Amino acid sequence: MPATKKQNRGKRAAGGKKRRPSAASKPWTAAEIEEAFERFAKANPEPKGELQHVDPYTLLVAVVLSAQATDAGVNKATPALFAVANTPEKMVALGEEKLRGYIKTIGLYRGKAKNIIELSKRIVAEHAGKVPGVREALESLPGVGRKTANVVLNVAFGEPTIAVDTHLFRVANRTGLAPGRNPLEVELGLLARVPERFKRHAHHWLILHGRYVCKARAPECPRCLINDLCRWPEKRI
Repeated sequence: MPATKKQNRGKRAAGGKKRRPSAASKPWTAAEIEEAFERFAKANPEPKGELQHVDPYTLLVAVVLSAQATDAGVNKATPALFAVANTPEKMVALGEEKLRGYIKTIGLYRGKAKNIIELSKRIVAEHAGKVPGVREALESLPGVGRKTANVVLNVAFGEPTIAVDTHLFRVANRTGLAPGRNPLEVELGLLARVPERFKRHAHHWLILHGRYVCKARAPECPRCLINDLCRWPEKRI
């Protein structure tokens, strides 16, 4: 009797046709992780995020606006906005309707305008007009989730947090550096693996690497700093 499709699949899985190895099949060693971040640090000692800002408040607003939008798109809108409203008090005075006019080129601008006005009111009422440097307080603000809080804590307050965006999530999973099913798993994996002296800049290095080298559709493996360490079975070098 001929084998069924199910039986054939079972044979292939058992040893007929080899399955493609996953990036996580061979975890990175501590020495390899150290080497990877040594290379990133040598190539770019002081990495910076690309959102334009001048202080914790303008950073917070820019990061809220960047959700499901590009940094370049946000940077086109914020100079005119910050020229008239660069403090929570001024933003509240500007009002939601006028704010929408400044950010209408950014995706989901109506909801973002509402959140920015509300979080500005909260900062004025609850934090004396200053952006709080505590995770719980930040995440309690409208429109502020864990990733946004991590960016603000890292960039504005110097904490060694790791903000996982689409680019970093891809790099961590594709290379096998810190595989995870969701951003929180990747974040916790990196916090557990990245040497302490590299944590301050880790998320900037990985985000920039994913944005410009380890790209989603056409990763530029030949010029990747860590291509010899990467576990991705489809890398091209």
